[in-house]
Amino acid sequence: MEIVTTGVEETFALGEKLGKSLHGGEVIELVGDIGAGKTALTKGIAKGMGVDDDVQSPTFTISRLYEGRNRIRLAHYDFYRLQEAGIMNAELSESVHDPETVTIVEWAEIVEGVLPEDRTQIVISSPTESTRVFHIKPSTSLALVELLS
Repeated sequence: MEIVTTGVEETFALGEKLGKSLHGGEVIELVGDIGAGKTALTKGIAKGMGVDDDVQSPTFTISRLYEGRNRIRLAHYDFYRLQEAGIMNAELSESVHDPETVTIVEWAEIVEGVLPEDRTQIVISSPTESTRVFHIKPSTSLALVELLS
């Protein structure tokens, strides 16, 4: 599935729609260069999940945890700065197996072995400064019908 947005607001809105469809237990891998829109999409997902906190990229902290609606949590990981996952492997493993946590992972190459095979992968490209193309390969648990409505 491919979705095109033409600005940060549309990227946020796409994330918000996706976030509203999440129930916990989902794992989402975000793939894209720096500045591709991963954080804007994640902020929208968090809003759709009912997160009230100011969502920020975990590039320097590696992980951030947010509380959403109905006891669902959002765990956001960014492994850009790491050469190896080390102790983060155990934390990530707990997160991806928690049915009340939605896990978003950026720069997932070093934790590939921890991520479930059945995950949603969103590859983001940016053909222009404001246009983003989202190639979404959904997991079996993600109903994309809600994204299209």
